[in-house]
Amino acid sequence: MESYVLPTGAAKLPLKELATPQGHDRLKTLAGRAEPGARLAQETTGPAASYAPLSHRASGSTPAQAFSPTGPGAAAPEPPRTMTYDECKKGLGSDNKFYVKSRFAACDGASFVQEWLMNGRPAGASMFNVRVVGTIARDSRTIDFQYYFTDFETTGETGALSMPITTKGTVPKTWPSGARFTRGGNAPGTMTWAQLEALRTFHETVNAKPGQGSGRSDLLAAVYEPLVSFKPPAPWKLSGATQGTLFMLAPRWDAASYLPNSTGGRNPATKGAATFSYITAMVLSARAGAEERAEAQHIKTAFTHPEDTKPYMSAKKVPGQNVEDPLHRTVDAKRNDDNRNAAKKQCRRYWGAGYSHGNTRDCDEYPFASTYEGAAEHDYDPEVRKFNFSVKPIAKEDNQAGGLILKSFYSKNRILDGQGDAFIVEISG
Repeated sequence: MESYVLPTGAAKLPLKELATPQGHDRLKTLAGRAEPGARLAQETTGPAASYAPLSHRASGSTPAQAFSPTGPGAAAPEPPRTMTYDECKKGLGSDNKFYVKSRFAACDGASFVQEWLMNGRPAGASMFNVRVVGTIARDSRTIDFQYYFTDFETTGETGALSMPITTKGTVPKTWPSGARFTRGGNAPGTMTWAQLEALRTFHETVNAKPGQGSGRSDLLAAVYEPLVSFKPPAPWKLSGATQGTLFMLAPRWDAASYLPNSTGGRNPATKGAATFSYITAMVLSARAGAEERAEAQHIKTAFTHPEDTKPYMSAKKVPGQNVEDPLHRTVDAKRNDDNRNAAKKQCRRYWGAGYSHGNTRDCDEYPFASTYEGAAEHDYDPEVRKFNFSVKPIAKEDNQAGGLILKSFYSKNRILDGQGDAFIVEISG
């Protein structure tokens, strides 16, 4: 047997079996199933998505919330910004490498399994789990990474209790390069197995000041990779690697002028905020009583029966249904207007000049006018499929409610302009 790093739920067989040939084979099978090359969550977007292989599996997640209250002022729900250890453990489940609760609360975890040698012969085995929970408070540039060391186990003869274990949060890559960070927290550096088992948890904070990013959004992207290394006390030796990394989280900082906290109030050094660079879903409700119901029903039809939508286009497949083909926000006023005008042109084409029924209906379009994939996309990029969108006159109130939800979704989730950020749409009901 050699040392392995696996998702925290993967090494489920009893530790005493790991040193047997049968247990070794099962462990190798688990390692293969755990996508050994995948280092980043499937939902990763922006520059970080090109840094390392993405998981082929969707991350653990909680059901996205749809807007549910009735009355004026429709809005997207507040995204979660906290996560407990138990939530992380449950979210990772048996074989997930990542759990993405929101863009402001995510975690990953790994099991570290060791084989102990004495005089060159196997004598025992040990393992422990490490989970890292990243959370971000509202309008904050500080990310808090809470480390949890749990599930310490040994079997046979080992030197595990006195083995030094070093933990370090690394940032192997940033975009742009050369970014500087302010670190805080109470990370202990190196402690023995016994000390870490007693301590169980500690945290590290990472803050990036504004002005280090690129473009109008002052975007600074990075990958954060916890490194765990251990050294067997003499005269013990370990078979295989004596260090390993957890899977990478993808933090991001911005100071976009069109998002909350764009000035930092009285302190420009705090303007903008941090998020994680994960594609997130905006949820619209098609249930009876939902203010945006007609818009949600329209989009649901575009997803499930595009052949029933206008304008007609064979093999129509509108984007925004999954993370492989998401939507991208645009804050360019002209492009927004061009998208709306292109959509209205099709409403007039199919429903006539009076499609508004006395100004009681709006021309609803999907993808939204505030995305690069809107109705005028072909005018800006002739290589994309023409008419790969859907329009339908719907009640003005439903269309306006949908617009308010979208606007608040952009704000609360810090959706940036451009191809470096993305989101998808889900329909409930």
